[in-house]
Amino acid sequence: MNEIANRYEAFFSPLHQLFYPITPTFLYMALQARASHILVKTEDEANKILKRINDGEDFAAVAKRFSSCPSKKNGGDLGWFGKGQMVPEFEKVAFENDAGKVVGPVKTQFGYHIIKVTGRK
Repeated sequence: MNEIANRYEAFFSPLHQLFYPITPTFLYMALQARASHILVKTEDEANKILKRINDGEDFAAVAKRFSSCPSKKNGGDLGWFGKGQMVPEFEKVAFENDAGKVVGPVKTQFGYHIIKVTGRK
């Protein structure tokens, strides 16, 4: 029995060492997020828009009216995306907050975003 255990370990130990470090990354990359956003040029604009949303205005309606992104046609909806598809600041918000959460302003190279996380899978 000890010989079988030694053969098992001799066979699987190098595989474990090879694949274990990448397994968590692989599983993490499988996650997807869905978000809507409103993109504006200044932090002041973003704060005013965030206040409107926090006061009860519909996110999609506000996005259609104020966002400078082409996604405004869809109420700011960006659809489903995986890790590495968005700029890091945006991605962090999308993957670290629960669905329904509105976060902002978030500064990126494109301007200031108000982000609504709408799903994760």
